[in-house]
Amino acid sequence: QTNAAIANSQHGFTKNKSCQTNLISFFDRVTSWVDTGNAVDVAYLDFSKAFNKVPHDRLANKLVKCGLDKTTVRWICNWLSERTQRVLTNASSSSWKDVTSGVPQGSVLALVLFNIFINNLDEGLEGTIIKFADDAKLGGIANTPEERSRIQNDLNRLERWAETNKMKFNRDKCKILHFGRKNGMQRFRIGDAWLDSSTCEKDLGVLVDKLNMSQQCDAAAKKANGILACINKSIVSRFREVMLPLYSVLVRPHLECVQFWAPQLKGDVDKLECVQRRATKMIKGMENKPYEEWLKELGMFSLQKTNLLPLPYNTLSHIYVWL
Repeated sequence: QTNAAIANSQHGFTKNKSCQTNLISFFDRVTSWVDTGNAVDVAYLDFSKAFNKVPHDRLANKLVKCGLDKTTVRWICNWLSERTQRVLTNASSSSWKDVTSGVPQGSVLALVLFNIFINNLDEGLEGTIIKFADDAKLGGIANTPEERSRIQNDLNRLERWAETNKMKFNRDKCKILHFGRKNGMQRFRIGDAWLDSSTCEKDLGVLVDKLNMSQQCDAAAKKANGILACINKSIVSRFREVMLPLYSVLVRPHLECVQFWAPQLKGDVDKLECVQRRATKMIKGMENKPYEEWLKELGMFSLQKTNLLPLPYNTLSHIYVWL
């Protein structure tokens, strides 16, 4: 942190950043491009076994370049070295093998080391790239052949970075999303492999399709309805003291939208509200009352009011307008 060793494009395991800031900051730019009539292409990039492939020698060089003193670098290298592993299957086992790459997963330091290792991934790129640890996405305007060529050139640079740093893209999982009405649906490649186009990708837990978040709302409602069905089958009591805590803890969190995927279509809002309406009908004494009376008596708010109230002003609050 003192030497600003981690670029602003990294949102994973860094102070004051999260999945939410990653999604909002990236798609703020994408939606502004689309709103002004541009075609936009976004490449979702996936590294194969990223944390296990970090070469120790190259990591040590990057630690020195980011300003760590030699004693600290030597301590980290000693921590990474002389590790061995083997495979156990039933009563059989392989011989022990030296581990010459990778950062030990499950440790705090491993996440910091990986962020330092992947930090220069975006050097020389013309498009917009953003990272959450090893999850990266690259976006750019794709109206003209020249603009689409710039995106391809960026993918070529990323492929060269991977080769130089002994990393490898999982090309089957790298996908292209096309946004904008006049999108030419250009095909792109990494190395000699053409990337498949996709209509929907799961991005840090959120389904991204046409930027209207309908598929994410469908998934949230389906998940919440499934849990509600389990409660209905498993719990005999229908008293408020039993049902309300179960709903509040197990069901409602799936329906409470974060800023990024708050629904903008009435149909999506109603879809989520129907789940809560169904839950309130399950409570004894609430069956024949209007929905608004249920909420007032139970001390609850409608999902529409909870999810769509304006945020207090902060650095991200203006994003809520277009969401």
